[in-house]
Amino acid sequence: MPLAFESLSHGTVAFGFFNIESDMLLLEQYFFFATDFCRQISQIPVDDSWEGFWIPKREDVGDLMGAIHGVRHTGFIGDVYRRFPFPSRAEEFAQRPEGFRTRPVMEALIAKYATVARIPFVFHAHAGEVAIGDYRFTRAWFHELIRYVWNGGMPRWRGQERPDYVKDMKARIEGHPTGIFEGVSFSESED
Repeated sequence: MPLAFESLSHGTVAFGFFNIESDMLLLEQYFFFATDFCRQISQIPVDDSWEGFWIPKREDVGDLMGAIHGVRHTGFIGDVYRRFPFPSRAEEFAQRPEGFRTRPVMEALIAKYATVARIPFVFHAHAGEVAIGDYRFTRAWFHELIRYVWNGGMPRWRGQERPDYVKDMKARIEGHPTGIFEGVSFSESED
């Protein structure tokens, strides 16, 4: 589930996985795949962009809680939950490490609501800030986004089995713990 994170530009924002069957992430009205996010943020230099999606109308994003509870399937998120319903058993609620395999389905579902967008990713070294699209984060707040993906969000990766792209992100960050990644912490209990 997406969680609330602090940003410099927009106050509290929603970021995260929103369906356990997909590796798609949302950042308010931006949508992008965790595979791309992990690959992009672990590249040096980091000032670049990657392809994602922008849903201009908030109502077209949908109602996450309504979709989870199966009572309101509106917008893109409603379409996702019609295709990949919330599990009926609590013990099945875990982020799927093979979620990247649903990418073609997710791309087809979002096409009805979104425009393809280049999502700029910029590290402002002098200010110690990171920008993802229009959203600016302190370095520390950005590290929280990294940890969220590393952990598999909430409810975490199924069986703590992380996909290779997440492991690769961690290895690259730990291999270059300077600049934007200075101070990133992956606790030992998460290994």
